[in-house]
Amino acid sequence: MAGGTMVQTITPELRRWIVEQTVAGFSPESVLDAMVKVGWRQELAAAALEDSLREHRRQRGDGRGTGVAPVVVPARFQAVARLPEISLSPSLLCLDAGDRQVRVLATLSLPRVVVLGGLLSDEECEALIAAARPRLARSLTVQTQTGGEELNPDRTSNGMFFTRGESELVRRIEARIARLVNWPLENGEGMQVLNYPVGAEYKPHYDYFDPAEPGTPTILQRGGQRLATLVMYLNEPAEGGGTIFPDVGLEVAPQRGNAVFFSYDKPSPITRTLHGGAPVVQGEKWVATKWLREREFI
Repeated sequence: MAGGTMVQTITPELRRWIVEQTVAGFSPESVLDAMVKVGWRQELAAAALEDSLREHRRQRGDGRGTGVAPVVVPARFQAVARLPEISLSPSLLCLDAGDRQVRVLATLSLPRVVVLGGLLSDEECEALIAAARPRLARSLTVQTQTGGEELNPDRTSNGMFFTRGESELVRRIEARIARLVNWPLENGEGMQVLNYPVGAEYKPHYDYFDPAEPGTPTILQRGGQRLATLVMYLNEPAEGGGTIFPDVGLEVAPQRGNAVFFSYDKPSPITRTLHGGAPVVQGEKWVATKWLREREFI
């Protein structure tokens, strides 16, 4: 490989180089970093690494009897067997959410994104805001070094968490979500409500927990990895506040009652689920977020 402008094609030569580097003792993470440093886009480099190591492992079996140590695909490149998923067909415009019909406004394959219309009623949006308002505090983010929480300058909202099932309103919405995404209700984290005043934002980030961080094993004890996110819009700021996906040039407008769902089958940038909340320019923004885990969230 050479620096400068390059045609980013995953060739047999590149696959051999990846395997040779890994067999020689370089970690998959260091191979990925080397590719990125010479100009490869991270998601394409990760895809080449994942495919090459999987094929090598398939050809070599577990490495026994070959004189070659087995190559282990790192956790962040291993896809889960099953994901929360909204069942769609090409002609399906509405979804049965049990107590409500929800419209399909837009879909994207990579990343897997579904924009939903009318997931919540106006009355439910107002009720969530009213219940959350007295409990707001400066939003925290997960501290990946320890598994705890911390203030983060990239996240300038105020927020709170509802306990799962804590009220009739929360239970109704959680049951609706579980039906829509075909995922056990108990595998969901408690719903979080966030308020963004003028100028507040959440800079682009990933929702999964990075396996390379020392605090991740502690975080995963509560229900495994995050697999999907649902962001519900509770009001409409006068300007700004969209949900952005920088890797694919997508922005979802914050329209009251609507929602955006996206899933990620591995904790890796290859999922292209980098996303953020754009700054609020005028007014304020209220959203409710539901994260879905592998197992029961405790």
